[in-house]
Order: sequence, then structure tokens, then C-alpha cells
Amino acid sequence: MASNLPQESFVEQSVTYTLEVEGKFYIIENVPARVNIETGERFFSPKTVEKLQQIIWEEKQPTRIIETPVYEFS
Repeated sequence: MASNLPQESFVEQSVTYTLEVEGKFYIIENVPARVNIETGERFFSPKTVEKLQQIIWEEKQPTRIIETPVYEFS
């Protein structure tokens, strides 16, 4: 029997992952992810998640440093 539920579509993409840890922001570029093309939700493999954690906790020299403004929503 065919399902009437919509089929979710995913594509493999490189994405930018951002994270805040104890007031420090991390931006990691070119992270492989499966992205739902309808919702934009991103899914990472366990191996990718391990690598992201390793990059953040090792605090190696970054590829580059950026300065960004911060605004308060009021």
C-alpha cells in the first residue's frame, strides 16, 4: 500500500556550523551535512559530530578570525 505522506528530500551539502560555548563563538566552514531541501534542517553523521567536537575542544589555531557586531533584540 502506498503512503500518502510527503516524501522528504535530502541533499548532501557543505554547510557552515556555528556554536557558542561559554561566551565564545565558533564558526566551522565546509561541514558535510544532509540537508532537508524543504525545511533546511541539517543532519550530521556521528563521525562529523565527533570531528566538530574535536575541532572545538582542541582550540587549534583558526583558519581566520572575523569581527562581528552584536545587537540586542528589544
